[in-house]
Amino acid sequence: MEGDIAEMGKFIGAGLATIGMGGAAIGVGSIVSNFLSGALRNPSAAGGQTAMLFIGIAFAEAFGIFSFLVALLLMFAV
Repeated sequence: MEGDIAEMGKFIGAGLATIGMGGAAIGVGSIVSNFLSGALRNPSAAGGQTAMLFIGIAFAEAFGIFSFLVALLLMFAV
């Protein structure tokens, strides 16, 4: 019985850790939408901001990957 409760806790914790992947998706959408909004207002400045766009996307995706890693660690390593 105790093993079942511990197993259930691992899966619940892994499920909660994957919420960060949804947050990363929302973050990437927000970054891209704000870039497109600014690029449509001032198209001449959009070329200089493209590198910052990709850096922002990379950081947001990194948080999603970290939450996925935590979920995997909770499921299989503990």
